[in-house]
Amino acid sequence: MTVAERKNHDKGVFIDVSAAAQRLSGVVNETPLSLNTTYSELFGAIVLLKREDLQTVRSYKIRGSYNKISALMERDTKLNHVVCASAGNHAQGVADTAKKRQVKATIFMPVTTPKQKIEQVNMFGDQWVDVKLIGDTFDQSNDAAMAFAQRQQLRFIHPFDDPEVIAGQATIGLEILKQHNEPIDYLFVPVGGGGLAAGMVSVFSQLSPETKIIGVEPSGAASMGLAIERGRPTALAQLDRFVDGAAVCQVGQHSFELCQSGLTDVLTVDDGLVCQTILNLYNKDAIVVEPAGALSLAGLQQYQEQIKGKHVVCILSGSNNDITRIEEIREKALLYHGLKHYFLVRFPQRAGALKSFVADILGANDDITYFQYQKKHNRESGLAVVGIELKSESDFEPLMDKMKAQGFFSDYLNHQPELFSLLM
Repeated sequence: MTVAERKNHDKGVFIDVSAAAQRLSGVVNETPLSLNTTYSELFGAIVLLKREDLQTVRSYKIRGSYNKISALMERDTKLNHVVCASAGNHAQGVADTAKKRQVKATIFMPVTTPKQKIEQVNMFGDQWVDVKLIGDTFDQSNDAAMAFAQRQQLRFIHPFDDPEVIAGQATIGLEILKQHNEPIDYLFVPVGGGGLAAGMVSVFSQLSPETKIIGVEPSGAASMGLAIERGRPTALAQLDRFVDGAAVCQVGQHSFELCQSGLTDVLTVDDGLVCQTILNLYNKDAIVVEPAGALSLAGLQQYQEQIKGKHVVCILSGSNNDITRIEEIREKALLYHGLKHYFLVRFPQRAGALKSFVADILGANDDITYFQYQKKHNRESGLAVVGIELKSESDFEPLMDKMKAQGFFSDYLNHQPELFSLLM
């Protein structure tokens, strides 16, 4: 083939990237592919970042939504109303497309969606969008959107499980190969529903088949890994929504069919490592990314031996991060590195007990960051929940030993999810 198109004859998935590139020409930004010195030095590789965080609507999602809606309008000149469901980036992509193509869009979002994201959708779509807040979760909102589209006989714009949406996302691959003249050894791609990863497979399988494509999922939403293990898209029994841009209960059929044969590997990464990556990018490179946007870079740690001396591309998929999440992100990063610990501490019911705890138990660099005390338990002692931040992970065992030796220790909470979640 001379263009980046792929036909999977066994599965019948056709991805027309060439047509998508023509539709998106002059509409989306050709985002930079930039060398990142920090991560290149850290891993001894040439690490390049594809900056979709700098895309219009601050994520790659505009590519798929614009290509899909434009293709529909080419086939149906009377199309004037579409429907979608999203908790964030897809909604913004559809809203921006609706305004550009002057098509009404009814966008369903969960009631729990942060106000900032709702305002962004209304800003990008202006008078062309109607936001409906229905359901406590994305799945409930999505069900309502699909039912509405069916009742009104309107076209539903899927966030990932659609060949034309995948083709729009695939144009990122064309840009990467145009921007980098040397062979790309590894491409790390964030995976949620699989639309972006499927798009990369579509392009690289034809134009750079030697490139190893590594999908990276959050450990609490590893739906692609489960699908590949089972041989079919399978709904997760539980879903952690922290990495909200990639928190998908079940990958799409189309994206699965492409990724099953095209991905070299699918990794899962801990939320804490994702959070540390967000902080690293902000503190060292002044780059703002959302949790899903940091997934690809977080995946490098598991491939640190394989990528030494190699040309590596990581896609930063978006920067729609709510500033109110920063403290939670910092907390998760500290927990991941073993620098933040929560305890139930037993304080003797006597004057000076807290002073003794600070002077005799805490190390010189330890810091109390959370303290909640109730003097109600019995005459001899009272329990307090205490959060302690350490400067070094090695300070944990001496702290624990001193607490036990002097009778302050009651329980350790970090490994008790139900209790610990009340503090986070």
